[in-house]
Amino acid sequence: MTATQSQATLLATDRGPRRILRALFAVVVMAVAFVQCTPASAQSGTGNAPSGKRRGVLIEFKEDINPLSGALLKRKFNAAVESGADVIILDIQSPGGFTSVTFELMDMVLEAKGVETVAYIEKDAISGAALLALSTDTILMRPDARMGDAGEIVMGEDGAYRYTPAKSRSVLAQKVRDTAEATGRPLALAEKMTDKDMVVYQATNKTTGEKLYLSDKDLASQDDADQWELSPPIREAGKEMFFTVNGRRGVELGMVDQTVEGRDELAKVLNLQEPIVEMERSWTDTLVFLLNTQFVTFLLLLIGLVALAIELSAPGIGIGGLTSVLCFGLFFWARFLGGTSGWLEVVLFLAGILFIAAEVFVIPGFGVAGISGLALSLGALVMASRRFTLPENEIQWTSLAADMMTVMGAFLGFLVCLAVMAKYLGEIPGLSRLTLRPQVMVAADGGASATLVSGPAWQRVEVGDTGAAMSPLRPSGKVQFGDDAVDVVTEGDYIDPGTEVRVVGKQGARVTVRKV
Repeated sequence: MTATQSQATLLATDRGPRRILRALFAVVVMAVAFVQCTPASAQSGTGNAPSGKRRGVLIEFKEDINPLSGALLKRKFNAAVESGADVIILDIQSPGGFTSVTFELMDMVLEAKGVETVAYIEKDAISGAALLALSTDTILMRPDARMGDAGEIVMGEDGAYRYTPAKSRSVLAQKVRDTAEATGRPLALAEKMTDKDMVVYQATNKTTGEKLYLSDKDLASQDDADQWELSPPIREAGKEMFFTVNGRRGVELGMVDQTVEGRDELAKVLNLQEPIVEMERSWTDTLVFLLNTQFVTFLLLLIGLVALAIELSAPGIGIGGLTSVLCFGLFFWARFLGGTSGWLEVVLFLAGILFIAAEVFVIPGFGVAGISGLALSLGALVMASRRFTLPENEIQWTSLAADMMTVMGAFLGFLVCLAVMAKYLGEIPGLSRLTLRPQVMVAADGGASATLVSGPAWQRVEVGDTGAAMSPLRPSGKVQFGDDAVDVVTEGDYIDPGTEVRVVGKQGARVTVRKV
C-alpha cells in the first residue's frame, strides 16, 4: 500500500522505533500487573463459632452458563475452598448453556476435596444447571422449584433448534450416568434428563425385592430382565420428554435430598453458622462482565487503535500512548479473568504490533511485514474472546462471527477516524503537527512566496538524483535532496551522515539509494 499525503504524518518520525518499544514494554508491564490481580477470598464471620456448627460459604450462580460466567464461578469456588469452608453452597438459578463449560464446572465440583458441596435451588435449574446440581453432594430445593430438561440441542441452518448428533448425545449421557453414580443418585432418571426417547420404570426384583429405576435400554441389556417386575412408566420420565421434577417430586424419586423453605432453614438443615458467608459479585466481576460486552469491546479497540496512531505521530510517550496501553490492557485483562485469553494471544498481538512498527519505521511502503502484523494483531484480538480452537457447531460459528464483526468493525472505525483526523485535525489548535500541510517556498527576503510545493517529498525525487545523508542510514534514514528531506533505505549498507548518495530505485514511497 502506498502512503498518501494524509497518512504520511502517522508514519514519519525517526524516533518511532524507540517509542513503540517503550509503548510495548508498558503494555507488557500493565498486562502482568492486571493478571496478577486475584479475587479476594470470602471473609469468615467474626467471633467464636457455636460448638459443632460448620462454616458455610454461599455462591450465587444466576446467569446462563458461558465461558465468562463459568470462569468467574471457578474463581469464586476456588477462593471458597482455599478459605477453609466446610460447606460450599451453590445457589443455582440458571437456564443452562454451553455443554463444554458445564462439563468443566461439573468436574470442578466433583473433584473438590475436604468440603461438602450443596446445590440450593429456589426457582429453576434447567439444562446444564441441572447437571451442575447433579454433581454436588447434596441437593436442596424449595418445594415448587424445578430441575431437569438437560437435552442437548443445537441451532440448524434454518434457525430451528434440533437434537445434536448421536455421537455428542452419547458423550453427554455417559457423563451424566458417571456423575449420578459418583453422587449416589438414580442413574436412569439422571440419564433421562438428557434423553427424551428412553422410558424409565420403577422395577422390583421378583426374588430379592430390590427396587431400582430402570430404563427400557437398561432392561434390554440385562440377562435377567424377566426377573424384574415393572411398574407403569414414571410420569416425569415417559416417552418424548426430558425428565424434569419439582422439589417435592424430586425427593420422592431420590433425585433431591430434601426440600427447604428458604435460606434460614437451609442453615439449620446443614448445621451451619449463621449468617452464612455469601460471596457476592464484586466490582471486579461486574467490571469484567461489562468489559466483555460487544459494545464496550468495540469502544476499547477503537479508542486503543486511534490513540496508538496519535502516539506514533507525536514525540515521546504521551496521552495517546497511555490511553492505548490502558485500552488494550483492559481488553486482555478482562479476557484473562473471563477465561478466554492466555499469554499466547498477548504475545501474538505484541508481535503483530512489532511487525507493523518495522514496516512503518524501517521498511518504507506496506508489504509482507505490515500485512503479517495486521493479521497477527487482529487475529489475536479475535482469539482472545474464544474458548474453542475451531468452531464445531452452529452456536460456535455464530459466536465466532460476532467476535470477528466486533474486531473488524473497530478496525474499520479506526480507518474512518484516520481519514477524519487527516482532513480536520490540523485545524485544531495544538494538534496541527499530526497532519502534513503543503510546503510554502520562502523568498530570500523572508517573505512567503506564492509558489506552493504540494505532495509528499518522495514524489519529487527521481532515479539518478543525488543528495546528502542527514542521518545515519542503517539501512533507513533521511537524505536531503535540495529543499526536501526524504525517507530512504539503502541496499543494505550502513552510510554515515553527510555522505553523498544517489537514488537507484523507486517503488511507491520506497526510495532506494547507494553511496556515490
